[in-house]
Amino acid sequence: MAAVAGHMERAAPRLWPYAVFGGLLAAAGLPLYIHAPKFYVDTYGVSLAALGTVLFVLRLLDFVQDPLLGRLSDALSNRRALAVAGGLGVLGAGMVGLFAVTPPIAPLWWFAAMLTLVFSSFSFLTITFYTQGVATADRLAGNGHLKVARWRETGALLGVCVAAVAPVALMGTGAPFAVFAAGFAALAVVAGLVMQREWSGRVSATESPRLALILSDPLARRLLLIALLNAAPVAVSSTLFLFFVESRLGAPGYEGPLLLLFFAAAAVSAPVWSRLAESYGAKRMLLVAMVLAILSFGGALALGTGDTFWFAVICVASGATLGADMTLLPALFATRLAKISPDAAQAFGLWSFVSKAALAIAAVTLLPVLEAQGFQSGTANTEEALQVLTWLYAGLPCLLKIVAIGLLAGTEIKER
Repeated sequence: MAAVAGHMERAAPRLWPYAVFGGLLAAAGLPLYIHAPKFYVDTYGVSLAALGTVLFVLRLLDFVQDPLLGRLSDALSNRRALAVAGGLGVLGAGMVGLFAVTPPIAPLWWFAAMLTLVFSSFSFLTITFYTQGVATADRLAGNGHLKVARWRETGALLGVCVAAVAPVALMGTGAPFAVFAAGFAALAVVAGLVMQREWSGRVSATESPRLALILSDPLARRLLLIALLNAAPVAVSSTLFLFFVESRLGAPGYEGPLLLLFFAAAAVSAPVWSRLAESYGAKRMLLVAMVLAILSFGGALALGTGDTFWFAVICVASGATLGADMTLLPALFATRLAKISPDAAQAFGLWSFVSKAALAIAAVTLLPVLEAQGFQSGTANTEEALQVLTWLYAGLPCLLKIVAIGLLAGTEIKER
């Protein structure tokens, strides 16, 4: 009976748990770059330059540890449920320590210590999660990678929506970030439970390629570079979003609704892009979305104080294109990865690092530049400082997106 039950489970994998788990991981990723720097600046007076430096140094740590975590994920492939439970515990503890605990040491060092816990567990869980997605996609009819990506990335975008807006929406509680951290820890428990049955599939560590084999594949290398360049615009805009709304638009208090518009548009659009990709090709639809992103987001260059409505329109339009970035590019990488090896956790260690490297580079370059221009959060700023903020927030992402478009257009990808 057990064998029959196991066969039935393999024949019909559940995909909705991927949405829940993807939402949890997304809540611990991008929103940290939106909220954590401003929280530590406003609450503890830590400088923007110091925070940017810490974020960058921790990403350098990822350069070393992410491939090692990929190997660890391989080594624990037959005990994934237990390993994931441990990772979720560390992730929840790090998030609570970051936002709900008054630093017992210098705030900057506490910030670094808690983010080390969050980033390390986040990396391990992301690598393991995406690797399992490859195994699950192989058991689905049609293009399984797009189907898994549709559930996983839609859930991720919903998770980003909630995490990006929750601290702002909880302002009336008196301790919004502490409540947010507690809610995140509770969600970690739920995500672990609903995903518990899904840690199965092809898990033999001996079949995973070495990093050298992955990097020797020209298409895999090209997709990793495109992923870095394509993630950079979102990293830039996310790092500066709260400062742009508060200082450039002069609209404090609107951060939450605007973030919700942006990420909700991405979440709604993700399954649409996925289905269009099944009909017309992922590469073609990704290129369309990237061009539309430049056309929509470039409008932010013309905005000034009081232009909140037009910025809301831009949030909806540019957010809709983000749904394609979040869904189609990982699916293309997973499709290629499946041809190299059906279970390559080390490859997703590289993918995880590339995605986070864009955020780190944005933090270490943009925050010190703003501070050097005399920009200060929560105070009146000179027009020169606000112009620098505008060009960094809207102009730089458009330039990066143009480079990514050129690389993707020149890359030959066989999707079938």
